[in-house]
Formats: sequence, structure tokens, C-alpha cells
Amino acid sequence: MLTELRIAGFGGQGVILAAHIIGNAITLVEKGYATMTQNYGPEARGGAASAALVLSDEPVLYPYLTRPDILIAMSLEAYTRYGPEVKEGGFLLVEEDLVQLDALPQVPKCKIYGIPATRFAEELGKKMVLNVIMVGFFSAITKAVSPEACRAGVEHEVPKRFLDLNVKAFNKGYEYGLELLTHQGERTHPGEEMIPGLELENHTK
Repeated sequence: MLTELRIAGFGGQGVILAAHIIGNAITLVEKGYATMTQNYGPEARGGAASAALVLSDEPVLYPYLTRPDILIAMSLEAYTRYGPEVKEGGFLLVEEDLVQLDALPQVPKCKIYGIPATRFAEELGKKMVLNVIMVGFFSAITKAVSPEACRAGVEHEVPKRFLDLNVKAFNKGYEYGLELLTHQGERTHPGEEMIPGLELENHTK
């Protein structure tokens, strides 16, 4: 099965590290195949950053995204730029404090879930681990990569002195995602209050 994934935010959020964790989870643990392309804005920190992955259980013949099945949007710009590209029925995962959907244009019909990853990272003592929280959230919500494989990807990519913190960050995102799935509701139009973990339906009045 082939899955297209984009992770996007701004420099300093660890977008590329998150992509490496997921890519290594697939190739080193699940023995699948992954390709990654990346780009930055004009500034390494603060400018736009994105990474695109193609994940498959067979060799990847075309390494670029056509329409992503999953978007992890860690900034408002990421949502507005890449949200409309998500396939109908796909997943849109957002950092809910930075992407406040009620004031934004709708995206094609997809399943949308929010997590306060930055706040959780600050509670853990390091804002920089919000990317790993998002990886945990991604694993729980989409089931595209197993939590065991993702944890191994964290271990592969993160320096040992930061490993314990990052495993805690992954677990926080994963557990929050599982909790949302057990309390899932439905959002029918942008006028309703945003509640994390709702399926967004592209209805009009």
C-alpha cells in the first residue's frame, strides 16, 4: 500500500526530523520503502519548511507527491498552502493553537484532528519536542506506521542525552491521539466551535 504524507510548518519546529523519524520507522523497522523530499523558505529558522514522504510496502517508483493522503500542518501557512491538496477522505492533523480553523477557508472533505502540541511540549520542558509529539499523534490517528516502529525511529534519530524526553513526547502525542479516537465527534460547518479530534465535513448552508 502506498501512502503520501506531507509534514509542513516553519523552520525551528523540527519538520525535517519528524520526517526522518517516520521514514526510518518504515525502512528500518517495518522493512518497507520510503522516499523523502524537503524544502525550506528563505530563512532556515522562521521561514516555511516542509517535507514530503512516499511510504510503501513495495519499491517507490515515483518519489514525489501527487495528492497527499495525510498532511501534518504545524503552522497556519502550512494549512493554507497545503490543506487544499489533501485527498478527499484523507487525514489533516493540525497544531490546534497555531491553526485555528474557524477563521480559515475549508479544505476538501477530510478527517481533521487537532492537538495542542506546543503546549504539551512546553509542559514537558522543551518546546522543541513538539515535532515528536506530532509524530506520536500521527501514529495513533492514521495507523500508517506502528507506534513501535516510530519509537524505534525516534531512538535512531535523537541523540541519547535527549532520548528519554523525546520518547515521553512521542508517548504524549500517541496517547492523546488514542483518547481523541475514543471521543470522536462530527463537525458539520465552520460556524461551530472547534473541538479537537473532529471529522470535518465540507458542508455548505
